[in-house]
Amino acid sequence: DKTVSLRKDLSEMHEWITQAEEEYLERDFEYKTPDELQRAVEELKRAKEEAMQKEVKVKLITDSVNNFIAKAPPAAHEALKKELEVLITSYQRLCSRLNGKCKTLEEVWACWRELLSYLDAENKWLNELELKLKATENIQGGAEEISESLDSLERLMRHPEDNRNQIRELAQTLTDGGILDELINEKLEKFNTRWEELQQQAVRRQKSLEQSIQSAQETDKTLRLIQESLAVIDKQLTAYIADRVDAAQVPQEAQ
Repeated sequence: DKTVSLRKDLSEMHEWITQAEEEYLERDFEYKTPDELQRAVEELKRAKEEAMQKEVKVKLITDSVNNFIAKAPPAAHEALKKELEVLITSYQRLCSRLNGKCKTLEEVWACWRELLSYLDAENKWLNELELKLKATENIQGGAEEISESLDSLERLMRHPEDNRNQIRELAQTLTDGGILDELINEKLEKFNTRWEELQQQAVRRQKSLEQSIQSAQETDKTLRLIQESLAVIDKQLTAYIADRVDAAQVPQEAQ
């Protein structure tokens, strides 16, 4: 009997839709690790593709029902038409929901990858800052050399906060959705602690270098004055020698 066969096809398709909804849409998902999140994205992609492939089956059932209705007596029409309409609506809703959820999870995964990228960039900058702090720890030299070290440190410290703001926003987006929250909080705490510590060290080093420059400038000034004074005395003593002046005649200079 054609009606029985059609109803069986409709029933099997309904069953598949219900199973897909339960498996991919009705369950509560928790993503505590990146692996879990990545697996969920891949699984949902496969489910979406499988649902799209079922479009051929739904079309065949639709054509079969419509062909049967065209030839069957009116009494058999209504029930089958209603079942077909329910099937098509359920199928379209399933595809829409799977597409929506798949898109959302792909965006979440992209958000996580972007967060990692920004963290990596900022940690590289922190590594540079850390190396610069070590290089200026016991710097020797005059005011000019110390000033060059201060300039290079200050250039690093002018690093924009855009990346850090992005990290904060991306992390907030993910943790608000309960996604990888423990891992993200752990990474952020470690990053922020290191950021604050190195910033404070950099500010202290900046002040220290400024003081070293000031001291070096004062020393340079004192040395210049001494050199100028010695040059005057040297010139005067040279003149005395040229004039054959005896030391006894100029006790102050001789002394």
